[in-house]
Amino acid sequence: MAKSAAQRMREMRARQKMRDEERDEERAARLTAFTLNMPFYQREAAVLERLKRVSGVDENADALARALNFLNTFDDQTLRDGMKDP
Repeated sequence: MAKSAAQRMREMRARQKMRDEERDEERAARLTAFTLNMPFYQREAAVLERLKRVSGVDENADALARALNFLNTFDDQTLRDGMKDP
């Protein structure tokens, strides 16, 4: 039995979605320098939760990436001063 136009369209969209997902995965693999896997202690977890709440960001990785990019706007001396032991 021949496929209907709607069935062919559904199949075409499914193939396109798979190609798009593969492209997204390939792009992420190309752009990723490394993966960081580390424990977060209670103080750091609370700070991360605050960053997410204040910025309206939902994902931990997104909040950390934005915080790092923000820190990168500081000059070297400001970073040195800010990174000293609390």
